[in-house]
Amino acid sequence: MKKKSKKYTEALSKVEKGKLYTLEEAVKLVKETSTSKFDGTVELAIRLNLDTKKNDQQLRGAIVLPHGTGKTKKVLVLAKGDQAKAATEAGADYVGDVDMITKIDKENWFDFDVIIATPEMMPLLGRLGKVLGPKGLMPNPKTGTVTVDTKKAVEDVKKGRVEYRTDSYANVHALVGKVSFDDEKLADNIRAFVEVIIKSKPQAAKGVYIKNISIASTMGPGIKVDPSSFDK
Repeated sequence: MKKKSKKYTEALSKVEKGKLYTLEEAVKLVKETSTSKFDGTVELAIRLNLDTKKNDQQLRGAIVLPHGTGKTKKVLVLAKGDQAKAATEAGADYVGDVDMITKIDKENWFDFDVIIATPEMMPLLGRLGKVLGPKGLMPNPKTGTVTVDTKKAVEDVKKGRVEYRTDSYANVHALVGKVSFDDEKLADNIRAFVEVIIKSKPQAAKGVYIKNISIASTMGPGIKVDPSSFDK
């Protein structure tokens, strides 16, 4: 078993075991318990009461956080003509079509974080599904990465769009900002994300929908947030 560092142990001692913190308390605490020397990322985890073996109880989507993630993402756009031009003007890092797909396939090139593609490019990109799928890079209409509006898609990613999907244990994870964000901005981002998950509740879901919510900084301990903090 890996020994926990002194910094982590000190940070953990500030978190009361079993306590559900209000969102405001949790945000303050996640910053206090950050142990990294760099500007750590704050991650949100939500455990949902869903049976993800059933297709009608799986969640997948994306949200543009009010204050971004604090992280710049490199965007590859696969498009032709006007949509390619619009993507370039919107600030895409790489724009192309067959040439870029070939580069990924032949050169094992992955110098990007997100792929946005127009529908006409998807049949060509489909053959790389086994490579892109496991990396979470395959474009999908549900997350807005398969679109004819490449300009908006690129702008959304650059503003701080985050994708989400339930894993096999019905957990949803998302990066919601940096430790350096002020408390209010971090709380705004968390609130916006949780509200999207609440609004996306599948009709087939039974019982209490949200089992627990927690936040943690890079290398910091998890802090449980009281779900009632998000009641309107």
